[in-house]
Amino acid sequence: MFIGAAIVLFPVIWFMLFLIFLPLKMQSQSEAGDVVKGTPASAPANPMVGKKAKWATIMTIPIWIVIYGIIRSDIITLDMFDFYNAI
Repeated sequence: MFIGAAIVLFPVIWFMLFLIFLPLKMQSQSEAGDVVKGTPASAPANPMVGKKAKWATIMTIPIWIVIYGIIRSDIITLDMFDFYNAI
């Protein structure tokens, strides 16, 4: 694995986890009982984006290390996949 691929792999995993964490523990303004004028009632009351970004980072590091180790040690390679003769 080249260094560029390893660097790109980290944000890909991070964004996937961040998008998974975004809807967790989300409370809408209507559920909180305090709808701000000019916003939809379904808008989050307290989105906690920073906390979710921190958790996405914490979870990304070990996942990235495992995937990087698997790719770097050649446990799984592109040669193992038969892209052209599968049909």
